[in-house]
Amino acid sequence: MIGCVELGGTKALVSVGRSSDALAPPVRIATRGPDETLADIAAALLDLAGGAPLEAIGAASFGPLAHGPNGGFIGIGRTPKSGWSGAPLARILEDATGAPVALDTDVNGAAIAEGRFGTARGLSDFAYITVGTGIGVGIVSNGAPVHGLGHPEAGHILVRRDPRRDPYQGCCPFHGDCLEGLASGPAIAQRLGRPAETCIPGDPVWALVGDYVGQLVATLALIAAPRCIILGGGVAASGALAAHVRIAAANALAGYLAADELGDGLSTYIRSPGLGAMSGLIGAFVLGAARAAAR
Repeated sequence: MIGCVELGGTKALVSVGRSSDALAPPVRIATRGPDETLADIAAALLDLAGGAPLEAIGAASFGPLAHGPNGGFIGIGRTPKSGWSGAPLARILEDATGAPVALDTDVNGAAIAEGRFGTARGLSDFAYITVGTGIGVGIVSNGAPVHGLGHPEAGHILVRRDPRRDPYQGCCPFHGDCLEGLASGPAIAQRLGRPAETCIPGDPVWALVGDYVGQLVATLALIAAPRCIILGGGVAASGALAAHVRIAAANALAGYLAADELGDGLSTYIRSPGLGAMSGLIGAFVLGAARAAAR
């Protein structure tokens, strides 16, 4: 039995299962402070397991994540999420459940799942972008998620902002008008003065947000050369964003890249998640199963 946790800035999804295609219906937990949120996650894991021992837990979490002294991620690093910087996520869940924890970013988890079972199946080089409460990027290169000094934090790249077209100065507490500060769910909500999910498809804000995310797509295409880029997350799920992203990315690339995989106007290059909203949770299962196999 493998425990699965997808921890986002707004909510956590928790499940258990013996295979990736037979997970228990996920339990949704609101993300508050680390103590109460992780206690609720641990309780949900044990309840869903129904007394069966958990062999391991896979956790796909928002970041940045912090390295342990012997390698591997152990918890949350310095994050814009209030109260979470330094939270030892893996240790807390291990102490509460008695199961070892494999931790990676939520976008790496989603990317792993999409590469194994979803829209990037059969590809060894691709990227997954999530646009939601935050913006994150998981990059898979030669079949493995990219790790190094830490993990990719492409949501905080600086993008071009024309202050005449977009006077909004961003909401990132570290960088102001970085990509996440301009195009995340909270940034959209601050522009509108109401929740981002109330934004109708024809609202002009989508062209602004699509331009910024399109700049990210062009940057990834030029630096990492993925064979496709998957656009996921709660903001992207509305369906209003992808067309603007394709237009902006194609304009930014200006015909410089030429490959059949791009399609007309990046129509086949920028894709939707094949696993829908389950990408992160299924990725967490894969992380947990690998940790159990390594014991």
